[in-house]
Amino acid sequence: MNCNYGISLSPDGVCLFSEGMRAVLQRVSSAHVSVGGVETGRIGPGLLIFLGVGCGDEEVDADWLAARLLKLRIFESEPGKMDRSVTDVSGECLVISQFTLYGSLKKGNRPSFNRAASPNEADTLYRYFVQRLSADLERPVPTGRFGEHMRVEAQNDGPVTLVVDTKARDF
Repeated sequence: MNCNYGISLSPDGVCLFSEGMRAVLQRVSSAHVSVGGVETGRIGPGLLIFLGVGCGDEEVDADWLAARLLKLRIFESEPGKMDRSVTDVSGECLVISQFTLYGSLKKGNRPSFNRAASPNEADTLYRYFVQRLSADLERPVPTGRFGEHMRVEAQNDGPVTLVVDTKARDF
């Protein structure tokens, strides 16, 4: 996979490092996304997933991340006891592409996104991830629109917000 914005590549064009696919997920009562005033996705109770694809990410990262998110026990069976997954509660997922999860402030106040995958490669893996979630949930997963300016509204439940990174699997 090629890197975005001129990051160092090996002679054969492969990224010299891998950041890991990142997801910020929120447990929600409901969420929806619109592009240009037109709603593109809506869910009831479930997970709002902001997905970032990094330089060097592959389908194996998307497979692991999808499986991991669907198994997370962050829904309550009774007050104060989180022991059910989104599949256990028949919840839904809404996936929003977000390359800004790779923003680095290492060199100042203006974020650099040079560790995000190139748009074409990120879109391919984003679509693959959504297809994987849809297959595992056995229903379509609504999304925003890759590369577009989106308005996302959510009714957080908890709140419960987690960051999951395929290269920091023990975090």
